[in-house]
Amino acid sequence: MPYPSRPFLSPLPQFADTAGVRQSPAQRAALIEFVSREYTAGRSLRELGQLTGRTQSAIRRALDQGGVSRRPPGAPKTAAAPPSQ
Repeated sequence: MPYPSRPFLSPLPQFADTAGVRQSPAQRAALIEFVSREYTAGRSLRELGQLTGRTQSAIRRALDQGGVSRRPPGAPKTAAAPPSQ
């Protein structure tokens, strides 16, 4: 049985059609604030890229500008189970 596909998130209205144009300082500040807040809350780079209509590289740059440290790649580590004997 195949795994279900990932949901595709549509860009939010405040970020629609702003990726290809030169952003105003206010637009850039809003993007950095949104990306920083949502990434800290647990969203992935892929999800944030879809929500803002930007690439993952652009999201990484926004996180760097916002002073947010990035998580290591991959799924979170699970606690090791004690060995059973």
